[in-house]
Amino acid sequence: MAAPHDVPTAAELVAAVREFLERDVLPEVEGRVRFHTRVAVNVLGMVERELELGPSQALAHAERLDRLGVADDAELAAAIREGSLAEDELLGPLAAAVRDKLLVANPRHLD
Repeated sequence: MAAPHDVPTAAELVAAVREFLERDVLPEVEGRVRFHTRVAVNVLGMVERELELGPSQALAHAERLDRLGVADDAELAAAIREGSLAEDELLGPLAAAVRDKLLVANPRHLD
């Protein structure tokens, strides 16, 4: 399937901005600007990971929900509140969902 956009891709553009901030800006700034630059670098890292991992994670999440017999997260939450799903049914899918979130938000927390 042909890509609808030319290169660079969105992921490549985000990576370029993150690298610029990390390599060129961060070493040159102090105080509040340094803090906000670090925040921006972290946010762009999250966006990069979500662009890379998001589609496969969304598919895996939908498959987990389907195996649990629920349509979406709201239905899953309702089933948990009602106690209609056994704990042993939930642990694996919920752990996988949390792991996927951490892979995007901050993979270092998985160590």
